[in-house]
Amino acid sequence: MEQLSDQLLVESYKKAQKLELNHDFIKLIEEELIRRGLYQHLKESS
Repeated sequence: MEQLSDQLLVESYKKAQKLELNHDFIKLIEEELIRRGLYQHLKESS
């Protein structure tokens, strides 16, 4: 996941939620968003 840009990671997260993909997959993306410091910002902009 480190190879994904921040923008692509956020877009992937939103798309995964919209498509109701596997919860474990979404959780992995969330963990990476948290690691990058993007998760809180994403929640605030929702």
